[in-house]
This record gives sequence, structure tokens and C-alpha cells, in this order.
Amino acid sequence: MTIQMSRRGKEYMETAQSLLRAARSMTDEVVAARLKMLADDYQRRAEKASSVDAARSVARSAARAEYDWSRELA
Repeated sequence: MTIQMSRRGKEYMETAQSLLRAARSMTDEVVAARLKMLADDYQRRAEKASSVDAARSVARSAARAEYDWSRELA
């Protein structure tokens, strides 16, 4: 199952890409490694944020459908 990247996830991913670009330009290996680790963390955050945002969207849709259905019965 493929989850579409949420707006928040895209922002995290853009930050991760910026960190990776900065890491590639570093001459200090220690700093470059830290930036790469930070970029990995932001990529994980992007995936998690998109998952959470998708779940919230589904929950909102289900709640709205249930509300609409209960109004039809009244």
C-alpha cells in the first residue's frame, strides 16, 4: 500500500534533502555523518507524519459518513 506524502511529510522531506545536500558539501567527515543521521531522522519523520495524517483523514471521513448516515435515519 502506497501512502501519498502529506504536506507536513513533504516539508520534513525537503528538510532531509537540504541536510543531505549540506552533508555532501562538507569536508569534515564527522559533521557530514551527523548531518546524514539528521537527514535520516527527518525522512523517518516524513513517513510517520504522512501515515498519521492519512489515518486522521480516514477517521474524519468515517466520522463524517457516520454523521450523515445518522441524520438520514432521523
